[in-house]
Amino acid sequence: MSGEQDNPLGPPPWLNAPPVDPYPYEDTHDLRVGPDLHPSLLGLLPFVGLWRGRGQGGFPAEEDFNFAQEIRISHDGRDFLRYESRAWLLDDESQPLGQALTESGFWRPVLVDGRPGDEMEATMIRPDGVAELYLGKAATTRLEMGTDAVAYTPSGLHVTGGHRLFGIVDAALLYAHEISIDNSPLTPHMSARLLRVGG
Repeated sequence: MSGEQDNPLGPPPWLNAPPVDPYPYEDTHDLRVGPDLHPSLLGLLPFVGLWRGRGQGGFPAEEDFNFAQEIRISHDGRDFLRYESRAWLLDDESQPLGQALTESGFWRPVLVDGRPGDEMEATMIRPDGVAELYLGKAATTRLEMGTDAVAYTPSGLHVTGGHRLFGIVDAALLYAHEISIDNSPLTPHMSARLLRVGG
């Protein structure tokens, strides 16, 4: 690699610049604090919050399993929501048994003539080498989406399709998630009921 003396333009301007302050923009799951929700996200407003609860998982595991989960749906004032989920396995006494699926992504409405309609797009990524692009529709307290594209790393889980349904029912966040592996049909993967604990 060439040294600084080989660069006729001199060192880059950022090389000796002063330290940078912490990230100045707040991300929040609480609509009472932080930036205002972007107007295009009003249709997704019921989902914003911190949710925690329990559910059951299955395919492609050999046996069904019980899990607890925390989902954080937040915003920073721009025209998308941040989705973060972490789950952990539970034993028969509801005690933590080990870490489970973690994923993160972004939800955003599709604009038509500058205004949000009921269509939305989402991206989801998981540490087991799977990245998913979803298309779907949101209607008040219901959100349904299916994969438009899926990619996985050579060593990743061979997910080839997915379908997710979210709904707010009696103040709780309910969801059902189906996936297909290789050539399998869509099969129930995880479902849960989560209560709002923040926001």
